[in-house]
Amino acid sequence: MAVETQTQTWSALDSLEELASLAETVDVEVVGSISQKLSHPHPGTYVGKGKLEEIKDLRDSLDYNLIMVDGELTPAQQRNLERELELKIIDRTALILDVFARRAQTREGRLQVELAQLQYRLPRLTRMWSHLSRQSIGGVGVRGPGETQLETDRRLANERISFLKNQLIDVHAHRERYRQNRKKAPIAVVSLVGYTNAGKSTLLNQITGADVLAEDKLFATLDPTTRRVTLPGGREVLLTDTVGFINNLPTQLIAAFRATLEEISEATLLVHVVDVTHPNAPEQVATVNSTLEDLGVDDRPMLYALNKIDALSDEQVAMLDDARVELGIDGPSVAISAARGLNITELLATVEKMLEREEGFHPVVVTIPYHRSDLVERFHTQGHVTDRDFVEEGTVLTGSLPDRELARFADFISVSAANSVD
Repeated sequence: MAVETQTQTWSALDSLEELASLAETVDVEVVGSISQKLSHPHPGTYVGKGKLEEIKDLRDSLDYNLIMVDGELTPAQQRNLERELELKIIDRTALILDVFARRAQTREGRLQVELAQLQYRLPRLTRMWSHLSRQSIGGVGVRGPGETQLETDRRLANERISFLKNQLIDVHAHRERYRQNRKKAPIAVVSLVGYTNAGKSTLLNQITGADVLAEDKLFATLDPTTRRVTLPGGREVLLTDTVGFINNLPTQLIAAFRATLEEISEATLLVHVVDVTHPNAPEQVATVNSTLEDLGVDDRPMLYALNKIDALSDEQVAMLDDARVELGIDGPSVAISAARGLNITELLATVEKMLEREEGFHPVVVTIPYHRSDLVERFHTQGHVTDRDFVEEGTVLTGSLPDRELARFADFISVSAANSVD
């Protein structure tokens, strides 16, 4: 069930199709859909009175026992709909939270999703949530003097929320220590972002040989995964696969994205993976870019990876450049197939060039004494080597280094390189 307003980026039909795909991931069979055009959702029942009667009349023919709403209901709207229709109502937020709960694999991911679920459910508590009291042993001795069951449930929910927040503080402190250690040996971070099911995990697997789950399902992976990658010029970077975004991302899930967002905020470059075969590719691109803007990380340079070209004809691939405006792409792009490994080397070479431009790389020639093999290794990992030679004085490397590394190699830069640095 959906309400279509004039301010929506997505049509009600397309958004309902996505809602149906989400439902399938939690093993719910979709038997029908219905929508209504309104200037804004009805404050009491989400849809108008006439549409509500139409939904009731469909029950005999469709034999449905659950209704999913393609939007976030207020607690009052949900109560009124459940009273009018006499069955359970699940809105888009609750559904996505359920999908996330099933997909989270790490302890941190599970803690974050449970916290988001409780924060969503707390203002919606009714007697139907009385099972919360049974989390304590036997449910005995948990209710204070004069405390109703609903008050007990709210107190228990708030206690659990406080516990989860404290647990996450410890987890985040550990993550921050790891991040600080990583900064001691500077290495660029490249984050894969994109709409859910665009092919980010498949791309990470193709580039790194990782074994991240990659299925044709929405939110097949939730927890971020980071792998070390060697670019064509020999430089090493960290490549991070992040959770996919989705239209109407629930506000409660922003906290559950924290691990991913921390990686994105640390990234020097974002690679936006786009499924160019999807009929809603322009809307998906706009949704991802809008979400990045809302999260305050839209200032990062971005490379678009136009994925799944193996499903296109040669003529369609040739037309991708002309389709950039229609897709909403306003930056550099490379057409790839993550599944088939097409143009992956070109993608990585473009990543390398963009990183060098972003980090202020300078051409240099250095002669490093043989006993300083540590500097040779560092040049390879932090810079870009185009040529290598061996002379009596040591190893001669020709290439480029970022600004932050020039002082470290200053004593070994040759005269000709000094001119090129200037």
